[in-house]
Amino acid sequence: MTVLPIDILEKLAAGAEQADRDTAWPITAWEALRVAGALGWSIPREYDGAGLSPVEILSGLEDIAAACLTTAFALSQREAAIRHLLKGPLPLRERYLPRLARGEISMTVGLSQLTTSRQHQGPALVATLLPAGRVQLDGEIPWVTGADHSAGIVVGATLPDASQLLLVLPTDRVADQIDSPLQLASLGGSRTSLVHCRGVIIEPDEILTGPAESVLGKSGGGGLETSCLAIGLASAAIRYLRAEVTARPTLDEMTSRFESTLQSLRLRLHELAGAADPDRTLALRTDATWLVLRVTQAALMVAKGVGFVAPHPVQRWARQAQFFLVWSCPRPVAEGVLAKLASE
Repeated sequence: MTVLPIDILEKLAAGAEQADRDTAWPITAWEALRVAGALGWSIPREYDGAGLSPVEILSGLEDIAAACLTTAFALSQREAAIRHLLKGPLPLRERYLPRLARGEISMTVGLSQLTTSRQHQGPALVATLLPAGRVQLDGEIPWVTGADHSAGIVVGATLPDASQLLLVLPTDRVADQIDSPLQLASLGGSRTSLVHCRGVIIEPDEILTGPAESVLGKSGGGGLETSCLAIGLASAAIRYLRAEVTARPTLDEMTSRFESTLQSLRLRLHELAGAADPDRTLALRTDATWLVLRVTQAALMVAKGVGFVAPHPVQRWARQAQFFLVWSCPRPVAEGVLAKLASE
C-alpha cells in the first residue's frame, strides 16, 4: 500500500545521503511532503487534514523511511506531537492542528527524559505548580528534533512528587535556549538538539494531560512509528539484497528469509494500528530493531568495500540502523535486543 507518488519517494531518496550527513534541515524533502499532502495524513478532516487510517499512515511512513530515514524520523517526531495533541483539550487541537495540516507550522516532541534519557539521574525537566494553574519549567530537554524549526514542543516534565505532566511549550519562549544541533553519527538533518528551560512559564491552557504517575504509559513515547521506521529501513536493505540475487543466486535463500521476517513484522505492525497493546508494541520494537541491525549488516557484507564508501547507500543504512539501539529504547526493548546480541 503506497500513499506517496513514486516521484516524491525518488526525490527523497536522491537527497538522503546529504540529509543524513548535513545538519541543515531537509527543506526540499519537507516541501515535497507538504505538496504531496503527507503533512495532513494523521490529522482529522475537521482540522483540514486528510484523516487517513492508521494502516495507511504507517504504510506511508515506511515508504518514506525506505527512501530517506532522516526525513522519516523528523516526520515521526511531528506525528508524535500530533498524536498527543489529538488526546488533549479542544482549544489546543483548534490552535495547532489546522496549521499543522496545511504545513504552515511544524511541531515536535521532547519526551525522552521521561523514558530513556538520564534515567539514572534526577528528573531532567522539573515542573513546579504555580498559582492560577500555571506551571514553571526548569532543567533540560535532552533530545528534541527540529526544535528550531517548530512552533511548539510537546514536553514531559516531572513534579516534586514524581508525577508527570505533558505540556505544549511554544518555542518562542525558549528561542535563545536551544543548543546547536548534536553531531550525531547519522540523521544529522534532523537537527536534534538540547533545549534549556530556565523559569519558563506554561499557561493552564497549554497543559495536555496529567499529573499522572506515568503519562506515556508502559510502551513509552515511541509508539508504533519507531518500529515502522525500522521496518522501512530494513526493506530498503532487503530490496538491495534482492537486486543482487540475479547475479549471485547463492544470496536467494538468505534474502528470502529476510523478506519473510519483514512481511511478518509488517503484518504485526498493521494489526497493532489503532489498538493499545503495550506488551506487543514493545515486542515488535525489539524484533524490528533486531531485523534492521542484521539486514543492514548483511547488505554491507554483500556490497563489500564499495558499500563502505560514501555515498553508497549501504554504508548509510548500516550507520542508521545503530540509531534504533538508542532511539525510544526503553528497558524491555534494550534487554530484549541485548539478549539477542549475547546469544550464540
